[in-house]
Amino acid sequence: MLSLLALASSVCWGTSDFFAGLKSKSRPAAAVVAWSQGLGLMAISVVVLLQWDDLSFDGWPLWSVAAGLSGAVGLVSFYTALSSGTMGVVAPVASLGVVVPVLLGLLGGEQPPPSAWFGMLLAVLGIALASGPELSGDVSPRPVVLASVAAVGFGLALYCLDRGSRESLLHTLWGMRLTSVALFVVAGLVLRTAGGMVARDVPGLFAIGLGDLVANGLFAFASSRGLVSVASVLGSLYPVVTVLLARFLLHEQLKRIQSAGVVLSLVGVAVIAA
Repeated sequence: MLSLLALASSVCWGTSDFFAGLKSKSRPAAAVVAWSQGLGLMAISVVVLLQWDDLSFDGWPLWSVAAGLSGAVGLVSFYTALSSGTMGVVAPVASLGVVVPVLLGLLGGEQPPPSAWFGMLLAVLGIALASGPELSGDVSPRPVVLASVAAVGFGLALYCLDRGSRESLLHTLWGMRLTSVALFVVAGLVLRTAGGMVARDVPGLFAIGLGDLVANGLFAFASSRGLVSVASVLGSLYPVVTVLLARFLLHEQLKRIQSAGVVLSLVGVAVIAA
Protein backbone atom coordinates (compact mmCIF):
# COMPACT_ATOMS: atom_id res chain seq x y z
CA MET A 1 0.00 0.00 0.00
CA LEU A 2 2.81 2.44 0.87
CA SER A 3 4.44 1.75 -2.50
CA LEU A 4 1.17 2.56 -4.27
CA LEU A 5 0.86 5.84 -2.36
CA ALA A 6 4.43 6.81 -3.29
CA LEU A 7 3.70 5.91 -6.90
CA ALA A 8 0.49 7.95 -6.81
CA SER A 9 2.53 10.95 -5.67
CA SER A 10 4.59 10.68 -8.86
CA VAL A 11 1.39 10.77 -10.93
CA CYS A 12 0.24 13.94 -9.16
CA TRP A 13 3.66 15.57 -9.45
CA GLY A 14 4.02 14.64 -13.12
CA THR A 15 0.60 16.01 -14.05
CA SER A 16 1.09 19.19 -12.02
CA ASP A 17 4.52 19.77 -13.55
CA PHE A 18 3.21 19.27 -17.07
CA PHE A 19 0.57 21.97 -16.74
CA ALA A 20 2.96 24.23 -14.80
CA GLY A 21 5.39 23.93 -17.68
CA LEU A 22 2.68 24.97 -20.12
CA LYS A 23 1.73 27.96 -17.96
CA SER A 24 5.41 28.95 -17.67
CA LYS A 25 5.56 29.41 -21.43
CA SER A 26 3.21 32.40 -21.15
CA ARG A 27 3.91 33.63 -17.61
CA PRO A 28 7.16 34.01 -15.61
CA ALA A 29 8.16 30.70 -14.00
CA ALA A 30 8.69 32.35 -10.61
CA ALA A 31 5.18 33.81 -10.76
CA VAL A 32 3.67 30.43 -11.61
CA VAL A 33 5.43 28.88 -8.62
CA ALA A 34 4.48 31.74 -6.27
CA TRP A 35 0.81 31.82 -7.19
CA SER A 36 0.32 28.06 -7.28
CA GLN A 37 2.12 27.68 -3.95
CA GLY A 38 0.12 30.52 -2.42
CA LEU A 39 -3.21 29.07 -3.52
CA GLY A 40 -2.12 25.67 -2.21
CA LEU A 41 -1.23 27.29 1.11
CA MET A 42 -4.75 28.68 1.38
CA ALA A 43 -6.18 25.18 0.93
CA ILE A 44 -4.01 23.49 3.56
CA SER A 45 -4.37 26.41 5.99
CA VAL A 46 -8.10 25.68 6.17
CA VAL A 47 -7.34 22.12 7.28
CA VAL A 48 -4.77 23.32 9.84
CA LEU A 49 -7.26 25.80 11.31
CA LEU A 50 -9.83 23.04 11.70
CA GLN A 51 -7.28 21.04 13.73
CA TRP A 52 -5.66 23.97 15.52
CA ASP A 53 -6.04 22.35 18.95
CA ASP A 54 -3.62 19.60 17.85
CA LEU A 55 -0.88 22.06 16.87
CA SER A 56 2.49 21.51 18.54
CA PHE A 57 6.00 22.60 17.65
CA ASP A 58 7.93 19.42 18.41
CA GLY A 59 10.44 18.38 15.79
CA TRP A 60 8.83 19.47 12.52
CA PRO A 61 9.37 23.28 12.21
CA LEU A 62 13.06 23.23 11.21
CA TRP A 63 12.53 20.38 8.76
CA SER A 64 9.56 22.15 7.19
CA VAL A 65 11.52 25.39 6.74
CA ALA A 66 14.42 23.51 5.14
CA ALA A 67 12.00 21.65 2.86
CA GLY A 68 10.29 24.92 1.89
CA LEU A 69 13.57 26.67 1.03
CA SER A 70 15.03 23.84 -1.02
CA GLY A 71 11.69 23.06 -2.66
CA ALA A 72 11.18 26.69 -3.74
CA VAL A 73 14.61 26.81 -5.37
CA GLY A 74 13.90 23.50 -7.08
CA LEU A 75 10.50 24.55 -8.40
CA VAL A 76 11.66 27.89 -9.82
CA SER A 77 14.62 26.22 -11.52
CA PHE A 78 12.44 23.40 -12.80
CA TYR A 79 9.63 25.54 -14.19
CA THR A 80 12.15 27.87 -15.83
CA ALA A 81 13.82 24.86 -17.44
CA LEU A 82 10.45 23.53 -18.62
CA SER A 83 9.61 26.88 -20.21
CA SER A 84 12.85 26.95 -22.20
CA GLY A 85 13.47 23.29 -22.94
CA THR A 86 11.77 20.09 -24.03
CA MET A 87 9.59 18.67 -21.27
CA GLY A 88 10.53 15.10 -22.12
CA VAL A 89 14.19 15.96 -21.48
CA VAL A 90 14.09 18.40 -18.56
CA ALA A 91 11.87 16.29 -16.30
CA PRO A 92 14.10 13.17 -16.29
CA VAL A 93 17.21 15.21 -15.49
CA ALA A 94 15.49 16.95 -12.56
CA SER A 95 14.24 13.63 -11.22
CA LEU A 96 17.81 12.38 -10.72
CA GLY A 97 17.68 14.31 -7.45
CA VAL A 98 16.25 11.08 -6.06
CA VAL A 99 19.85 10.10 -5.39
CA VAL A 100 19.99 12.68 -2.55
CA PRO A 101 17.28 11.20 -0.24
CA VAL A 102 18.34 7.65 -1.11
CA LEU A 103 21.91 8.32 0.03
CA LEU A 104 20.78 10.23 3.12
CA GLY A 105 18.37 7.43 3.98
CA LEU A 106 21.14 4.84 3.72
CA LEU A 107 23.45 6.98 5.84
CA GLY A 108 20.62 7.11 8.38
CA GLY A 109 20.63 3.32 8.69
CA GLU A 110 17.97 2.18 6.19
CA GLN A 111 18.51 -1.28 4.73
CA PRO A 112 16.15 -2.03 1.80
CA PRO A 113 15.82 -5.73 0.86
CA PRO A 114 17.76 -7.00 -2.20
CA SER A 115 14.66 -7.00 -4.42
CA ALA A 116 13.97 -3.35 -3.59
CA TRP A 117 17.61 -2.50 -4.37
CA PHE A 118 17.31 -4.16 -7.78
CA GLY A 119 14.04 -2.37 -8.52
CA MET A 120 15.45 1.00 -7.46
CA LEU A 121 18.51 0.46 -9.63
CA LEU A 122 16.32 -0.28 -12.66
CA ALA A 123 14.10 2.74 -11.98
CA VAL A 124 16.98 5.20 -11.54
CA LEU A 125 18.76 3.80 -14.60
CA GLY A 126 15.55 4.20 -16.58
CA ILE A 127 15.24 7.84 -15.52
CA ALA A 128 18.87 8.43 -16.56
CA LEU A 129 18.32 6.84 -19.97
CA ALA A 130 15.28 9.03 -20.50
CA SER A 131 17.64 12.01 -20.42
CA GLY A 132 19.70 10.59 -23.30
CA PRO A 133 19.22 13.59 -25.65
CA GLU A 134 20.96 15.83 -23.11
CA LEU A 135 23.98 13.55 -23.04
CA SER A 136 24.30 13.73 -26.82
CA GLY A 137 24.37 17.52 -26.86
CA ASP A 138 21.28 17.81 -29.07
CA VAL A 139 19.73 20.54 -26.93
CA SER A 140 20.78 23.79 -25.27
CA PRO A 141 22.79 23.35 -22.03
CA ARG A 142 20.78 26.02 -20.14
CA PRO A 143 17.75 23.77 -19.42
CA VAL A 144 20.16 21.03 -18.30
CA VAL A 145 21.86 23.29 -15.75
CA LEU A 146 18.51 24.53 -14.42
CA ALA A 147 17.16 20.97 -14.24
CA SER A 148 20.29 19.90 -12.33
CA VAL A 149 19.77 22.68 -9.76
CA ALA A 150 16.15 21.56 -9.49
CA ALA A 151 17.30 17.98 -8.90
CA VAL A 152 19.35 18.93 -5.85
CA GLY A 153 16.55 21.14 -4.51
CA PHE A 154 13.93 18.43 -4.96
CA GLY A 155 16.14 15.78 -3.39
CA LEU A 156 16.78 17.82 -0.26
CA ALA A 157 13.11 18.81 -0.06
CA LEU A 158 11.99 15.16 -0.16
CA TYR A 159 14.34 14.15 2.61
CA CYS A 160 13.42 17.11 4.84
CA LEU A 161 9.72 16.50 4.18
CA ASP A 162 10.15 12.89 5.24
CA ARG A 163 11.98 13.81 8.45
CA GLY A 164 9.43 16.42 9.49
CA SER A 165 6.46 14.20 8.66
CA ARG A 166 7.66 11.62 11.15
CA GLU A 167 6.69 14.20 13.79
CA SER A 168 3.64 15.77 12.10
CA LEU A 169 2.68 15.22 8.48
CA LEU A 170 0.03 17.96 8.25
CA HIS A 171 2.05 20.64 9.98
CA THR A 172 5.23 19.83 8.05
CA LEU A 173 3.32 20.27 4.78
CA TRP A 174 1.86 23.53 6.08
CA GLY A 175 5.21 24.86 7.32
CA MET A 176 6.92 23.89 4.07
CA ARG A 177 4.34 25.73 2.00
CA LEU A 178 4.28 28.71 4.38
CA THR A 179 8.07 29.09 4.04
CA SER A 180 8.10 29.01 0.25
CA VAL A 181 5.17 31.41 -0.05
CA ALA A 182 6.80 33.86 2.38
CA LEU A 183 9.88 33.91 0.15
CA PHE A 184 7.83 34.71 -2.93
CA VAL A 185 5.80 37.39 -1.15
CA VAL A 186 9.02 39.14 -0.12
CA ALA A 187 10.34 38.83 -3.68
CA GLY A 188 7.10 40.25 -5.06
CA LEU A 189 7.24 43.22 -2.70
CA VAL A 190 10.88 43.93 -3.56
CA LEU A 191 10.27 43.65 -7.30
CA ARG A 192 6.85 45.33 -7.02
CA THR A 193 5.20 42.81 -9.30
CA ALA A 194 2.63 40.04 -9.05
CA GLY A 195 3.93 38.31 -12.15
CA GLY A 196 1.32 39.62 -14.56
CA MET A 197 -1.34 37.13 -13.50
CA VAL A 198 -5.01 37.86 -14.20
CA ALA A 199 -8.23 36.39 -12.81
CA ARG A 200 -8.57 33.76 -15.52
CA ASP A 201 -5.20 32.29 -14.51
CA VAL A 202 -6.33 31.53 -10.96
CA PRO A 203 -8.25 28.24 -11.51
CA GLY A 204 -5.37 26.65 -13.38
CA LEU A 205 -2.81 27.86 -10.85
CA PHE A 206 -4.95 26.55 -7.99
CA ALA A 207 -5.12 23.12 -9.67
CA ILE A 208 -1.32 23.11 -10.10
CA GLY A 209 -0.77 24.08 -6.47
CA LEU A 210 -3.29 21.55 -5.18
CA GLY A 211 -1.74 18.80 -7.29
CA ASP A 212 1.70 19.55 -5.87
CA LEU A 213 0.28 19.66 -2.34
CA VAL A 214 -1.47 16.30 -2.70
CA ALA A 215 1.69 14.77 -4.15
CA ASN A 216 3.72 16.03 -1.18
CA GLY A 217 1.17 14.58 1.22
CA LEU A 218 1.10 11.16 -0.45
CA PHE A 219 4.88 10.97 -0.51
CA ALA A 220 5.26 12.15 3.09
CA PHE A 221 2.74 9.58 4.33
CA ALA A 222 4.43 6.73 2.42
CA SER A 223 8.02 7.67 3.33
CA SER A 224 7.43 8.48 7.00
CA ARG A 225 5.82 5.08 7.53
CA GLY A 226 8.25 3.13 5.38
CA LEU A 227 11.69 3.56 3.80
CA VAL A 228 12.48 7.04 2.50
CA SER A 229 14.89 5.51 -0.04
CA VAL A 230 12.20 3.34 -1.65
CA ALA A 231 9.48 5.99 -1.45
CA SER A 232 11.81 8.58 -3.01
CA VAL A 233 12.53 6.41 -6.03
CA LEU A 234 8.84 5.68 -6.61
CA GLY A 235 7.87 9.31 -6.07
CA SER A 236 10.58 10.48 -8.47
CA LEU A 237 9.04 8.58 -11.37
CA TYR A 238 6.91 11.63 -12.16
CA PRO A 239 8.94 12.32 -15.36
CA VAL A 240 7.28 9.26 -16.89
CA VAL A 241 3.91 10.99 -16.48
CA THR A 242 5.26 14.32 -17.79
CA VAL A 243 6.94 12.62 -20.74
CA LEU A 244 3.79 10.72 -21.70
CA LEU A 245 1.57 13.80 -21.39
CA ALA A 246 4.04 15.78 -23.52
CA ARG A 247 4.07 12.96 -26.06
CA PHE A 248 0.31 12.60 -26.43
CA LEU A 249 -0.86 16.18 -25.81
CA LEU A 250 2.01 18.20 -27.30
CA HIS A 251 3.18 15.54 -29.77
CA GLU A 252 6.79 15.77 -28.60
CA GLN A 253 8.81 13.03 -30.24
CA LEU A 254 10.71 10.70 -27.92
CA LYS A 255 14.00 9.19 -28.98
CA ARG A 256 14.52 5.47 -28.65
CA ILE A 257 16.71 5.87 -25.58
CA GLN A 258 13.95 7.85 -23.87
CA SER A 259 11.35 5.22 -24.66
CA ALA A 260 13.68 2.54 -23.33
CA GLY A 261 14.15 4.59 -20.17
CA VAL A 262 10.40 4.85 -19.60
CA VAL A 263 9.97 1.09 -20.01
CA LEU A 264 12.91 0.34 -17.69
CA SER A 265 11.49 2.66 -15.05
CA LEU A 266 8.15 0.87 -15.16
CA VAL A 267 9.90 -2.49 -14.81
CA GLY A 268 11.71 -1.14 -11.77
CA VAL A 269 8.40 -0.08 -10.26
CA ALA A 270 6.99 -3.56 -10.80
CA VAL A 271 10.01 -5.14 -9.08
CA ILE A 272 9.74 -2.80 -6.08
CA ALA A 273 6.00 -3.37 -5.77
CA ALA A 274 6.49 -7.14 -5.93
